[in-house]
Amino acid sequence: MTFTYATDQEFSSFRKNPLLIAYVLLFAVFWTYAGFHTSDLKNWWMENSLTFTAIIFLVSFYKYFRFSDFSYTCMFLFMMLHVYGSQYTYAENPFGFWMQEKFNLERNHYDRLVHFNFGFLLAYPMHEVFWRATRMRAFFTYVLPIDLTLSLSAVYELLEWAVADVFFPTKGMAYLGTQGDVWDAQKDIALALLGALIAILAVVVTRKRQRR
Repeated sequence: MTFTYATDQEFSSFRKNPLLIAYVLLFAVFWTYAGFHTSDLKNWWMENSLTFTAIIFLVSFYKYFRFSDFSYTCMFLFMMLHVYGSQYTYAENPFGFWMQEKFNLERNHYDRLVHFNFGFLLAYPMHEVFWRATRMRAFFTYVLPIDLTLSLSAVYELLEWAVADVFFPTKGMAYLGTQGDVWDAQKDIALALLGALIAILAVVVTRKRQRR
């Protein structure tokens, strides 16, 4: 099996890609486990509405655009982080409490970790779409994933606020997981942007080294 990247020319079909099959099986098992062991089923369904949307999108367009193995790995890792966060609610995530105690933090930072990885792990798949599916200049294939990360992060915060206001009117702040931080949304967006900047910078540096 060859691990593929955006610059590779051949991408195997699903049945011939054991790595992708393993990701699907592992995610299905973990997603089912998280659903049966969640501490807040209503919140879990709400959080995973985005997961369903992403899966439907990837399956629907698989025949038309196949990501590289590296991109699928990045998406798999992010979705696992998200599902683990939704299992306990982000503000009450056990790993977040471990980090809080270990590093003497003032709050549970698991949500911050996931927002950072939204940019860090998904910027490359976005870049791959622009790199392989369009004829735009290379510069824009690097800039647009950063812009898109910033835009999607802002849209997510707006949707999260709307959902909390409609479905959780009496405990909206608890659902949002701000944990008393009035700048929570802005910090989440900033971390996603930082993650995307680091990821794209790594891609640029790697490409330059490969050319040399």
